[in-house]
Amino acid sequence: MRVCVIGTGYVGLVTGACLAHIGHDVICVDNNEEKVKLMKSGQSPIFEPGLSEIMQSAIQSGKIEFTTDLAAGVTHGEILFIAVGTPPLPTGESDTRYVEAVARGIGANLNGGYKVIVNKSTVPIGSGDWVRMIVMDGIGERQKTLVTAGGGPADDKLPELLPQFDVVSNPEFLREGSAVYDTFNPDRIVLGGNSTKAISMMKELYSPIVERKFAENKSLPPVPVLATDLSSAEMIKYAANAFLATKISFINEVANICDRVGADVTQVAKGIGLDSRIGNKFLQAGIGWGGSCFPKDVSALIHTADDYGYEAQLLKSAVSVNERQRLIALEKLQQALKILKGKTVGLLGLTFKPDTDDLRDAPALNLIEQLNRLGAKVKAYDPIISQTGMRHGLSGVLVETDAERLADGCDALVLVTEWQQFSSLDYTKMAQLMSNPVIIDGRNFLDPETMIRAGFQYVGVGRR
Repeated sequence: MRVCVIGTGYVGLVTGACLAHIGHDVICVDNNEEKVKLMKSGQSPIFEPGLSEIMQSAIQSGKIEFTTDLAAGVTHGEILFIAVGTPPLPTGESDTRYVEAVARGIGANLNGGYKVIVNKSTVPIGSGDWVRMIVMDGIGERQKTLVTAGGGPADDKLPELLPQFDVVSNPEFLREGSAVYDTFNPDRIVLGGNSTKAISMMKELYSPIVERKFAENKSLPPVPVLATDLSSAEMIKYAANAFLATKISFINEVANICDRVGADVTQVAKGIGLDSRIGNKFLQAGIGWGGSCFPKDVSALIHTADDYGYEAQLLKSAVSVNERQRLIALEKLQQALKILKGKTVGLLGLTFKPDTDDLRDAPALNLIEQLNRLGAKVKAYDPIISQTGMRHGLSGVLVETDAERLADGCDALVLVTEWQQFSSLDYTKMAQLMSNPVIIDGRNFLDPETMIRAGFQYVGVGRR
């Protein structure tokens, strides 16, 4: 099938590259010329395991192109994905101006042939009908321009000449760091819309994935496909992320109680996770959730509830617990070192989760800000940030090139991101290099006994 993906962030680029990999003809559109030039060379502008290899293979096979020409992309695609960002506004609601601009641009460039316009961006509930309206506005503006220029049809002929399209909501459930894997091995595919034809085309698009032709385990049953109305599909995305964020806040609240009563939250999580009604995922206590999805989506759902006269108290509490949890590492540092002014603290990890270079709303940023406020010197080592030299959003921190340079002269370390590499560092040598070998394990990732044998005073979150 012919596909156009507009926006090449995490969602758009992964979606476009993976659809090209399974055999579709894809054009990815972005208005950033430098970014498009980079992608044309086969390089990914983001760090995502497996993505560069998928891109290069698709480029070589002629299945994917990159351009800044929106008109070319719209003309090419039977299915048009809107995959631009919807960052949060200070009020908590989503900023939809990029979606609006793309929808208007699609309308201005539609010229014959049936199209399916797919909301892949995480958009407020009710955006499907709104996007249809904006596309129609774009079509109308184009038709009026043609009439004014004398090159278009008369006004009484406009309705019958309007391009035919339908809008579908197709929320993504990709995890940064495993987005390529998630695309080929999804738990479900959600399609929202009121057009049988549009839903049928989307099912055809995803059929190789549904049939697990590119799955890690090809013997599994077909991927469940849920076809629903637009608003329900949009709500599914928000509800899923809000539930997972709430689950993390719940186990963090339990961890804080464990700290006070002498229980071990890792054992508690294991015990409750064995209950099939609860499950063991997202029960890892630590210093809170961050990134580009959970904070934005939970805030947007709270804001939507407010708009419709309902106070989402549980979701507000989940956010409140998370905000407090980000300061847990600071409290534990103060308990171990007392005065932080003049002390040197090293952070193991900066990104909000492992296997990504994403620093958006990362707990490390809060920790750096508070440590600077209290007069501490802050150093950090991150396997990706240190390697690439990326410093976006970073200030008040010295980024070291390896873990041993980080440890040298530190009064304490804080494990912020559970990179797998951090399980095999030479902690004995690192302890010897430190002025005071204390480690705050902000993700309960390390083995306490191993760290104690290495010479550390080990402090976890909710662990005895």
